[in-house]
Amino acid sequence: MQNQDAVKPIRVGLIGAGWVTHHHLIAWRKQQHVQVVAICDPDLSAARKRADEFGIEAVFESAIEMLECSQLDAVDIASPRHTHADMVRMAAKNGLHILCQKPLAPTLPEAQQLVVDVEQAANDGNAVRMMVHENWRFRPYYRQAKQWIADGLIGAPRLCLMSLFSSGMLADADGTRPMLVRQPFLAGLERMLVTEVLIHHIDTLRYLLGELLVKDAVTGCVTPVLLGEDIASVTLSGAGNMRVSLQGDVAAAGYPTNIVDQLAIHGGRGSIILNGGQLQLAGEYNVLRNYELPVSYQASYDATIAHFVQCLRENLPFETSPQDNLKTMQIVEDIYRLAAMA
Repeated sequence: MQNQDAVKPIRVGLIGAGWVTHHHLIAWRKQQHVQVVAICDPDLSAARKRADEFGIEAVFESAIEMLECSQLDAVDIASPRHTHADMVRMAAKNGLHILCQKPLAPTLPEAQQLVVDVEQAANDGNAVRMMVHENWRFRPYYRQAKQWIADGLIGAPRLCLMSLFSSGMLADADGTRPMLVRQPFLAGLERMLVTEVLIHHIDTLRYLLGELLVKDAVTGCVTPVLLGEDIASVTLSGAGNMRVSLQGDVAAAGYPTNIVDQLAIHGGRGSIILNGGQLQLAGEYNVLRNYELPVSYQASYDATIAHFVQCLRENLPFETSPQDNLKTMQIVEDIYRLAAMA
């Protein structure tokens, strides 16, 4: 057994100081022999706030400055998606391991080229490994559902329905749209719901059910302040003539403003049903488990970052490798292509 006292500390630099980094930093803090030692953001006040909250030694305005001045082993890229490619290339050039928020780049071709460039950097002698921070599939109830499927408790999946409905884009009495209060950048995205939100669900469906093909897709927008779509309806197929339906609407009256997943997977021996934080196994075996959603939300960040650290330590393959994430991005591209033809 490895002597824990002899474990080399991993020094991490965090790129970005937005709302999501609070969850990242809680997760990093739980890792032994790992320390976030630097943070950067063009909004220096935001970076300083995070540094004060989590005891981070050094604060910078730019990633270039942070990489030049800090002795790092890895970076956690949590900046806006249009910056991901530049940040990844910069980190790879400096020989750093990379954890990058999804998506790797705004479009599939950009992401594909980025993966090639990082592989080339590794081939040039830099000890570079990259993982995509796709944390949705790491939520505890999805890990449990995957285990039930792998154990054959519902038989071969034949039908799956997944949906998210939220009123987050509906204006309240003050004219405020809660989803845009939390993430104002969503209003200016030409590709919004599928690229920014449903990409998580697509990746989770791939994790649970295997590879999928898009058969049909329709998108639309009812929120006047949005540039992109806020409604999507997608039909996919999988192994054994399995049919999958993915539905999303973030301007749906009567639903909470936050995003709550609904999932039903039906097989020959039983079903798995997720309703918010309640997960049920029904059929030949019957189990009911309840999860606290805020706890599960943070747990997904904890598990994602723990997986990154473990794979670096033990030289294991990343579950959400760049190559794997490109498959999710291909489905996203196919959805937009088919929706444009509808």
